[in-house]
Amino acid sequence: MALVTTAEVCDANPQLILSGELRALQPVFQIYGRRQVFSGPIVTLKVFEDNVLVREFLEEKGNGRVLVVDGGGSLRCAILGGNPVVQAQNNGWAGIVVNGCIRDVDEINGCDIGVRALASHPMKANKKGMGEKHVPINIAGTRICDGEWLYADTDGILISRTELSV
Repeated sequence: MALVTTAEVCDANPQLILSGELRALQPVFQIYGRRQVFSGPIVTLKVFEDNVLVREFLEEKGNGRVLVVDGGGSLRCAILGGNPVVQAQNNGWAGIVVNGCIRDVDEINGCDIGVRALASHPMKANKKGMGEKHVPINIAGTRICDGEWLYADTDGILISRTELSV
């Protein structure tokens, strides 16, 4: 999303907003990582207080994708930490959005990747490998499907059914 803000995208596409093809997430996420503006095709993951599948995804080549993790909104532990974020940066992921907590904030803030999460928490997650990949998720008041597109900047996060020509 080169030099086009999420606000400009909203202003230019009222018909997509009305049809539901362009949605904004509720403003509940904190901004982490050095890349404040990022976009890409979405990969969805649903877990609860378990980060095994999160790590597995970020070990793959990202190819500019954005991992969107529904962590159930849990504020009891972190499901993403510094090591997987460094790996995601090195594997070419554009960003990670977590409906839950992260930890190792200073390390994550040093990475050239976009990260959004509800908060930080020092406790680590379980390691049971439970969760669902590539399923529709509901976070921040919005249904998100695998393969949709995410656009994030300091104003917020947009979800689009298709890639926007901006």
